[in-house]
Amino acid sequence: MQRRHFLSAVAVAATVSVSGMAMAQDTRPLRIIVPFPAGGSTDMVPRNMQDVLTKLLGQPVVIENKAGAGGSIGMAEVARATDGLTFGIATLSTHGVNPAVYTKLPYNATEDFVGVTEIVKAPGVMVINPKLIPAKNFAELVAYLKANPGKVSYATPGNGTIGHMWGAQFIKATGVDMLHIPYRGAGPAINDVLGGQVPVYFDQVASSLPHIQSGKLRAIAVSWNERLAVLPDVPTYKEAGHAELNDPSWFGLVAPKNTPADTVARVQKAVADALKDPAVKKRMDAQGMYVSGTSSADFTKQIASEVTKMKSVAAAANISVN
Repeated sequence: MQRRHFLSAVAVAATVSVSGMAMAQDTRPLRIIVPFPAGGSTDMVPRNMQDVLTKLLGQPVVIENKAGAGGSIGMAEVARATDGLTFGIATLSTHGVNPAVYTKLPYNATEDFVGVTEIVKAPGVMVINPKLIPAKNFAELVAYLKANPGKVSYATPGNGTIGHMWGAQFIKATGVDMLHIPYRGAGPAINDVLGGQVPVYFDQVASSLPHIQSGKLRAIAVSWNERLAVLPDVPTYKEAGHAELNDPSWFGLVAPKNTPADTVARVQKAVADALKDPAVKKRMDAQGMYVSGTSSADFTKQIASEVTKMKSVAAAANISVN
């Protein structure tokens, strides 16, 4: 009898020990790597829901910016992580454009990660400096560009960025001729557009919105299925006759491929619940980003689809980065 009691006590102790270990692991910080600098659109996404996620998960959520090489440095660190606590903010650039344009990439977008969830969709916007180009709308801009072939330049954050891809798609769709001016990041690019050095810029609504609202930039079209509440007077590309340009950008959460499935499921649910929080949704809406919260399986499939699509765009425009 004493032996049975002893074994029972050992079993209970083991269960408590394992449970205690699990609880200790759950209270360790969950790390979200943002592969771009602080303050940009990518950085806004996790910070908008950081406090709510911390409460929902019952553990600290720490956000780290690991910028460089078009997001490749940060994403490579996510791919290498083995602690089960590291996640990364994936974007159309890191998990669509980069695999399509970089000849060498320190991660594989479809093999090194599991998609956790798409967090938000982010409409793109084509803007111009109204002091440099007199066009008031899409049709007038296209007419102006066709009347000045090769004389108008457009800025992007760099070769092979989503802005570059959007510019290439616009040129192909409209048959205009523009000069691409790549910058070392979004900050220098938009600063030169605001300063009058370059007249056209392809951006995400979230980062250009303050300059549009101030009148320093004029929005020509947005890539969304309907007009945006924050820009009600700006037509969609579809309204302008080019539905093929209407695809928005997006931001999501990924984890290293060997992350336990139950961890992925737990974080996916927490993000989905966080996006239902009125304060979180309000912040996202105000920045021109629209909450999503897809399943892990759907987001994983979405990444594979985006890579295929962007490879087609890159091949057609002969875009590659060594």
